[in-house]
Amino acid sequence: MADVVSATPGAPVDSHVYKFNVTMSCKGCSGAIDRVLKKLDGIKEYEVSLDDQTAVVHTADSSLTYDKVLKTIAKTGKKVNKGEADGVEQSVEIKDE
Repeated sequence: MADVVSATPGAPVDSHVYKFNVTMSCKGCSGAIDRVLKKLDGIKEYEVSLDDQTAVVHTADSSLTYDKVLKTIAKTGKKVNKGEADGVEQSVEIKDE
């Protein structure tokens, strides 16, 4: 079962959709990802699905980057197996700043 959380109605043209395949074994795992995404600024809405092993993030604008969302999810300790931005596969390697 997936939880969809919407923050603001209407998406600007420069918004993005980031999709991550994340190893989650229980509701606690998906809940951890839900909690960190809920606190992240720049998200229009997101969906975390334990059944599909995915986290999908719709940004409110272009200020929230793929790398920022990736790092936020990775901080939960869950393994990110695959990622894509606007339908294009991306690296899941965490880049040092």
